[in-house]
Amino acid sequence: MTTKGSPTAPTDRIIGLDTLRGVALLGILVINIRAFSMPEVVLLNPTAYGDFTGMNYWAWLAGHLLVKQKFITVFTLLFGTGVAMFVRNRERDGDPAVTLHVRRSLWLIAFGLVHAYVLWYGDILVAYGVTALFVVAARNWETRDLLLAGTALLAVPTLLTLLSALVADPGVFASSWQPADGALQAQIEAYRGGWSAQLAHRVDSALGRQTTGYIANTGWRTAGLMLYGMALFHTGVTTNDRSRAFYRRLVAVGGTVGLAVTAAGVWYITAADWAASAGLLWGQFNYWGSVPLAGAYLGAVMLVAKRWPTGVVTRGLAAVGRTAFSNYILQTVVATAIFYGHGLGLFGRVSRVAALGIVAAVWVGQIALSVLWVRYFQYGPLEWLWRALTYRTRPPMRATD
Repeated sequence: MTTKGSPTAPTDRIIGLDTLRGVALLGILVINIRAFSMPEVVLLNPTAYGDFTGMNYWAWLAGHLLVKQKFITVFTLLFGTGVAMFVRNRERDGDPAVTLHVRRSLWLIAFGLVHAYVLWYGDILVAYGVTALFVVAARNWETRDLLLAGTALLAVPTLLTLLSALVADPGVFASSWQPADGALQAQIEAYRGGWSAQLAHRVDSALGRQTTGYIANTGWRTAGLMLYGMALFHTGVTTNDRSRAFYRRLVAVGGTVGLAVTAAGVWYITAADWAASAGLLWGQFNYWGSVPLAGAYLGAVMLVAKRWPTGVVTRGLAAVGRTAFSNYILQTVVATAIFYGHGLGLFGRVSRVAALGIVAAVWVGQIALSVLWVRYFQYGPLEWLWRALTYRTRPPMRATD
């Protein structure tokens, strides 16, 4: 059991929550691999680089419909749940909960800054840490207020996008939608080069994501989803305390609505022949469709965890979830070693289909390694370090301690 002034012990963990976190962490790589292996623009406009026909098109389509923004949405919901759970547990034990939360968030920001500027510009940890500093103020709000405020926050980027579509110079967006060949080639050469050659793009992109990108989009969405996650914690949804019937409805309704909205976006941009004039708005279909579909994935995982709480699949995915922080950074280390010039230098050379093969191989490795790790250790290496810095103590590492 957890003792006062100490992090949550593995025996107190919720299997459904860990399993869902593991699924989300693995799913995120399906989209992140695109940024690891190709110029950054493919996240906005997949036609801007690489083969977009045949099996490569279908690989993109499946990823867009089923994965893009869905699993990062699940991960963000769970982070909101984690904030509420952390503060509740620390308050229950008589600890200075908010002080510990602030320290925990500041250390996460520090980890994220190193990740973003040393390894990969696509870091999400900084956004999580910064947003967590603010959303903790809502930890005791009523569920209805959390959902209303979360929806309002989610709506801000959409309103900003609509405003931009009305007043912004179309040429500015067009240059982002389809960069010049020289700009694409420069990025490819940089990432096929060594660490220092990559630095200019990595710093510029990371800084943009953490400033203008956070203010215009990421901050609002992250905060809104974290409030949703708090509401789902208060109502027992993310802790697997609801009925099977509830989760089945979540799967049916969320899956139907989410897929329909996301597919409508694909129809919209395809009908416009992937023109930049439609590119600014087409992302909004997936922006909103990802939320109910994330709910469907949540429901499906909770049903599996209820049915087979000690099954091989459940235990494997839960092991990844228990070590999600370490596995997130491990994905970056492995992917950059494969695609960047300080490793194999395959950046821009791997098709979308081949990239998915690499994702599958990484999944197998991470699941196997995570299962082996939690057999002997209570925490992942970065989880342990994060806890040690937060509590200013040394939690026992070995599972036998």
